[in-house]
Amino acid sequence: MAIDVGSIVEGVVTGITNFGAFIELPDRITGLVHISEVADAYVKDVRDYLKEQDHVKVKVIHVDEKGKIGLSIKQANPPVRNVSRERRLPPTVSFEDKLAKFIKDSDERQTEFRRATDSKRGGRGSSRY
Repeated sequence: MAIDVGSIVEGVVTGITNFGAFIELPDRITGLVHISEVADAYVKDVRDYLKEQDHVKVKVIHVDEKGKIGLSIKQANPPVRNVSRERRLPPTVSFEDKLAKFIKDSDERQTEFRRATDSKRGGRGSSRY
């Protein structure tokens, strides 16, 4: 089986190091998934994501002149967009509308605050002395 850049193949994790994981591809060819290509999130330890004998889908991202094969798990498994969530989002509101709502809410809160503090003082303008 020819290993071409851009192809997606299945392999088995044969070894894990601090810098990545070795994957055995079909025809007993071995490639390396660098730690930066394991997952979309920050990977501190490859062992948090993979263990030996795991079957993984990888994308061939480069083959150098010595025959070393660079692989990527995160490029072989692109993130899935949640279309239903996008449809539930409200239509975008303009800045002016947001500002008007903020000012209205702020005025209402200030009015409520004044009423609460005035009732504690005994009404507006009252003096104790």
